[in-house]
Amino acid sequence: MSTNSTSISSGFLTDIKTHTADSHTKLEQLPISMSIVSPDMKIENYVHYLSLMHDVHNDTENIVYPLLSGIVEDLEHRKKKHLIENDLSFLHHTKINSAKVFEITNMSIPFALGVLYVMEGSTLGGRFILKNVSKLPELSTDKGVSYFNGYGDKTGSYWKTFLNVLAEYEQDYNCGDEIIKGAKYAFESIYNHFQNA
Repeated sequence: MSTNSTSISSGFLTDIKTHTADSHTKLEQLPISMSIVSPDMKIENYVHYLSLMHDVHNDTENIVYPLLSGIVEDLEHRKKKHLIENDLSFLHHTKINSAKVFEITNMSIPFALGVLYVMEGSTLGGRFILKNVSKLPELSTDKGVSYFNGYGDKTGSYWKTFLNVLAEYEQDYNCGDEIIKGAKYAFESIYNHFQNA
């Protein structure tokens, strides 16, 4: 990976953030999203949120990951579905059926990278949510919070590594519009999934 790729492509990283800002805000303002950052969060809200995110990660790992296995080298380490399953299990909740979140299954690589951008961004944001959910007595022993713990202390560096891959791919293939389209699609799909729950 070239060392100057991020600075050359930082314009694109600004673009994708700008173009998805409204979608991001809209998703964060949904009641289910607000419930897990509320000081009055209930354990039922937490379980419900985890269950919904399990659906999202199930689709991501089944649809997006196979397309990007040769592009994002550490992809296997980025899987989260099993973390949600561990957390739900700790809370005596079993996820039986997964709902479909992404209707588009025949994605291009840039589009899939856009979806992964949203998923990796949510992992970074999860570290802030962790501070709130950890206040619940049922979760205060570091059990049941592995999903929001993300990559632990390496979460920031994992995010930067992914942004480098994203920026370099966009620079090499001049596919920024398609990546942004994938990111917007991911936000919209998750929004619809949350709203319909």
